[in-house]
Amino acid sequence: MKTGFLQIRHSRPVDRNRIPDLSFDEFRKQAMEIVKNKGKVVHFFAYEENKAIRLMAVLRTDHLLHVAGCKAPESYPSMSRECEPFHMFEREIAEQYGIRPEGHPWLRMVRYHPNCQDRPDVFGNDYTKDIPGNYDYYSVQGEEIHEVAVGPVHAGVIEPGHFRFNCIGERVLNLEIQLGYQHRGVENLLQTADPKRLPILAENIAGDTTIGHALCMAQAMEAIAGMETDQGAGIIRTIALELERLANHTGDLGALSGDVAFLPPANYCGRMRGDFLNLSLLICGNRFGKGLVRPGGVRFSIDGEMNKNLINRLGELKNQMINVIDLLLISTPSVRSRFEDCGKVGKTDAEYLGLVGPAGRASGIPYDVRRVFPTEQYGKLNIPEHAEHTGDVYARAKIRADEVIQSIDIILSLLTGPIASKEVPAAVPALQPSAFAVSLNEAWRGEVSHCLLTDADGRILRYKVKDPSFHNWNGLSMALRNTGISDFPLNNKSFNLSYCGFDL
Repeated sequence: MKTGFLQIRHSRPVDRNRIPDLSFDEFRKQAMEIVKNKGKVVHFFAYEENKAIRLMAVLRTDHLLHVAGCKAPESYPSMSRECEPFHMFEREIAEQYGIRPEGHPWLRMVRYHPNCQDRPDVFGNDYTKDIPGNYDYYSVQGEEIHEVAVGPVHAGVIEPGHFRFNCIGERVLNLEIQLGYQHRGVENLLQTADPKRLPILAENIAGDTTIGHALCMAQAMEAIAGMETDQGAGIIRTIALELERLANHTGDLGALSGDVAFLPPANYCGRMRGDFLNLSLLICGNRFGKGLVRPGGVRFSIDGEMNKNLINRLGELKNQMINVIDLLLISTPSVRSRFEDCGKVGKTDAEYLGLVGPAGRASGIPYDVRRVFPTEQYGKLNIPEHAEHTGDVYARAKIRADEVIQSIDIILSLLTGPIASKEVPAAVPALQPSAFAVSLNEAWRGEVSHCLLTDADGRILRYKVKDPSFHNWNGLSMALRNTGISDFPLNNKSFNLSYCGFDL
């Protein structure tokens, strides 16, 4: 029996026989030691093989990834009691496989997975057979305490999620967020569907993160299938991921403007978001980038005329974005007064919760997958270490604004002429047997990661998806503590997390 976690490289195949098979006690001890020493949880999940349930963890430290597995016990002392980053992962495992983390501080359903409907012993209540949110919420006692329930049905086109506030007057003491209304069984589909459907399923995990999820899926498949992509595909994938970041960050800046009733930037950003989406449309015929990324490369090249159009349009949009950012974040004191000191999450809390992406960088955590675990063309680019330190709405907006300009510059640096890529193979790639791969990318919300395991016959044994929102929803709850309830829309938009990406 191997005695420690194995160091691995992202988007590279690993023979599963090389992955250490530890005793559970040793697995738990080493995983917690890594996380307590500033490590982070990328994945912690369960899977079934040969009628036995096993656990696997992928952890990161600095520029390194570590993996190990063990046979799952029926129950175990919760790691979340000492290491909060395991919190959501332990709840997910309990829901999917009925393995109880004893002493977990808040053992509740994550997505109301049907596997758990016959396991009331795991969660201790019969609410496992009910709709999401039908359970005893956390409550604060006191004559002046009142509760405010919001959702799951919201106005407009907002996705469903339930928010339960405990308040004293206008001040929020606690916010509990209940999701799961959009659970579609994505991981099960990825594991059981015809392999040719996998790219389409992956790019629909979260529509606003089409490229982020499709790229992770393609890289994991390419690793285990032994496929190589050409340089042109790497450049186009990088451009597509940055265009996705541009469209979403610009939309968020406009929405933040609207939430404080400052309409000029809201209108400008709304229009420019459409412009960035139309650049994706120019490349692949779809505003969200669907149909572009596939295992083996991309389905569209960038010819000379398209290259010129992209350069000209991005140059115009950069100047416009600089003016709008100045108007929103620098030149209008009334906006800054609403953004600053609102919804603060300090670095200590952000580290404790394991926040990623702009939410983490706004709280002083500089981690960016593009710099730490570069894929495609990012290893050749200068991605600066950047973070704000106030952890408030202003910091989260400032991070987005800075990344908008950065993304435009990245794309312009790659548009040096026509970008050709070979045609993606029509055949579905054959996967190596008993293999493992993990892929990571910095999508616009933060670290997206996919894990792929194959069995002895080369079939998909387990497909694990992790959207950055899985880490960050608890950050929104933290931001609302001791904040006026009227600031909830502004804080919610400053995180702008995914419901469907979380619910899977």
